[in-house]
Amino acid sequence: MRNKILIIDDELSTCTMLKLALRGKYEVKYATDAIEGLSMLKAERFDLVLLDLIIGEHDGIEILKEIKDYDGDVAVIMITAFGNIKSSVEAIKNGAFNYLSKPIDMDELFVFIEQALRVKNLSAEILYLSDELKNHRFQDHGIIGKSAAIRKVYTMIEKLKDVDTTVTITGESGTGKELVARAIHFTGKRKDKRFVVINCAAIPENLLEGELFGYKRGTFTGAMQDKKGKFEVADKGTVFLDEIGDMQLNLQSKLLRVLQYKEYTPLGSNEVHKTDVRIIAATNKDLEVLVKEGSFREDLFYRLNVVNIHVPPLRERKEDIPLLCQHFIEKFGREQNKRINKITPDAMEALMSYDYPGNIRQLANFIEHAMIISNGDTIDIKDLPGTVRGTLHYEQEESYEKKFRERLSRMSIKEIERIAIEATLEKNDGKRGPTAKDLGISIRSLHNKIKEYGLV
Repeated sequence: MRNKILIIDDELSTCTMLKLALRGKYEVKYATDAIEGLSMLKAERFDLVLLDLIIGEHDGIEILKEIKDYDGDVAVIMITAFGNIKSSVEAIKNGAFNYLSKPIDMDELFVFIEQALRVKNLSAEILYLSDELKNHRFQDHGIIGKSAAIRKVYTMIEKLKDVDTTVTITGESGTGKELVARAIHFTGKRKDKRFVVINCAAIPENLLEGELFGYKRGTFTGAMQDKKGKFEVADKGTVFLDEIGDMQLNLQSKLLRVLQYKEYTPLGSNEVHKTDVRIIAATNKDLEVLVKEGSFREDLFYRLNVVNIHVPPLRERKEDIPLLCQHFIEKFGREQNKRINKITPDAMEALMSYDYPGNIRQLANFIEHAMIISNGDTIDIKDLPGTVRGTLHYEQEESYEKKFRERLSRMSIKEIERIAIEATLEKNDGKRGPTAKDLGISIRSLHNKIKEYGLV
């Protein structure tokens, strides 16, 4: 795909001349009005702008600032008939890549354009690699994906990993809330200390307080010796309170004291213990609703919910499904001592079409099931559970194929040939060499066919 250049210059002759000179190598558009040029820039993506220093009543430097405010990545080369050292320095200071004076030396302009595009592409590559490294670091903790939704989670982890702010992680069951909590801990300054997990919904109320704060020997029947609580075990580290919405009200008040004063008292003791732990809480419930219902303390809610990270459900980040599938194939492949090399298009389509009420945990189950059922090195749609496979997929596919064949049967060979050439040209951005190669014909034959079918 060719790079796109926008010329903003109030002289129509300059715009026309530059477009004629550049159009062979680049896709070029122009505007003779500064406001129109800014509108065009905001309406579509351009790689480079050739900008006049004076555009009617508008100052080119001010337009340059607006361009950079809107899109800091676009390269800008200033062009003017009124060049001087001061305006040149001012343009560079405000983000221009380079500066040319009229009359324009076209050889020099081509060199500057290529240099600017190379620098732009290199910057984009560095940013991409930086994101990839960041993503890879989070993948080590089981968080997989490149979608915009999951990148927001990555950004929040980066911001929170080295601060002691209390965090609440929300999201549906199976979205990976504990993985996010682990990533915050193990990429941050407390990573060398303990990460202790306690599920508030899985432990009976009469035992949860002892698990959190510990107890002294003889406090209750069965307390044969002193026991350290999670807050003591995790000192200098992180306590992850999963399903915090299920914690009983009497314990909520004691947790609030830990958050407020960094201290707690073990069961059966009068001794106050100091603690330095970071608390991360998670829930699949709406805590604000629980506050209104009176089952969750409002003051504790505000103490916990200093920063919230919402982990999106899988149905809102389906573009991550292929990456997640590959991750689970590798994971279960090691566990099952089995090698799967690919997923068929039919199977992937079925996986992409499903809504996943059980989120990532459910996708993992589907892949594990398919790997057990598969007889070879490929996951086919027949290997997937009936839940995701269904019958609709086959009915839709059969109906589509039937309609497609019926349509072909009514077309002449020349009509089919024209459609094939047109589609292949579009796929190759109009480049005839690759198109001829894909079609298995010579460039000369392709040229004649294009002329015959009026595809110029």
